[in-house]
Amino acid sequence: MAGRAGASAEESQLSSSNERMVALAGRRVPVVVVAGLIALAAAWIGIVYFAEPWGRLAGSGMDARCYWAPDLSNPYVNSTWTDQIAYPYSPAFLQILQPIRLLPWQLFMAIWAAILMAAMVYLTGPRLILLGLVFFGLMEIWGGNIELLIALAIVLGFRWPATWAFVLLTKVTPGIGLLWFAVRREWRALAIALAATVAVVAVSAAIQPNAWLAWRDVLVSNAGKNGTWAAVPVPFLVRFPLAVVLVVWGARRNHRWTVPVSAMLALPALWYGGLSIMLGTLPLLGVRRWGEVREVLSGGWSELAGDLQHLPRPFGRGSAPIG
Repeated sequence: MAGRAGASAEESQLSSSNERMVALAGRRVPVVVVAGLIALAAAWIGIVYFAEPWGRLAGSGMDARCYWAPDLSNPYVNSTWTDQIAYPYSPAFLQILQPIRLLPWQLFMAIWAAILMAAMVYLTGPRLILLGLVFFGLMEIWGGNIELLIALAIVLGFRWPATWAFVLLTKVTPGIGLLWFAVRREWRALAIALAATVAVVAVSAAIQPNAWLAWRDVLVSNAGKNGTWAAVPVPFLVRFPLAVVLVVWGARRNHRWTVPVSAMLALPALWYGGLSIMLGTLPLLGVRRWGEVREVLSGGWSELAGDLQHLPRPFGRGSAPIG
């Protein structure tokens, strides 16, 4: 799986030559890119249109409303995250969003959907936009949740570990992915991630100290709550140990793709839109074209089976080296 990152230039050139092209603005552009951009634009128009009036059948922004509606001075009036409108994240997230939260709801949703779409396109690349939309991306963007931003933060975190602050100060538990740095003894990266988080907390708490005390109580009160009918029916206490095992194994085998997958498994509730976090595996595998998706799917299972033979044994004998 990890070998896709080193795909040869010759393979890429061959793949490009097999793509159907269309003329666009004086340039020849792959049909799949044009189709993806059209689908993205149509989705954005639909999301903006169905955002207002709020509460209509199949309306958009069900989750995004939770970030627009709270009063910044008292954000945790509704904070039980299984409720329809609830804000359970840190005060820092609301503070950062405040400039666009001041906008009317429909305009806020238009900007927020564009942000989520930009995150998805970064993860998929232009040729795999359609894959991103089909693989729970459209569901996630329609609802307006933050899983695509979490996937983006994880991918960028391999280069800029400070982006992990976003994960820790929103969903919290997907921060288990930081075990990657600990297992690999990449202490500098781990320290940067934690220091960035502490810095954000310090600045935010200086502005709203009482809100941070309230958030602590929110985390305690929400602990142990499972998802509603809209979530994958696998309890957190089952998923979280699997997430730990996966990221530790991935760190030992140098499989970066395991980090977003483990973060997904560690979500407090695995909403179906949360499966879109797995789009973060695409750039980590070096997959940017449909042909490369097929190669990973066809060769991935056999490679994974071979890697499983290197899992650490209970008493440490035969365990794989780190790196």
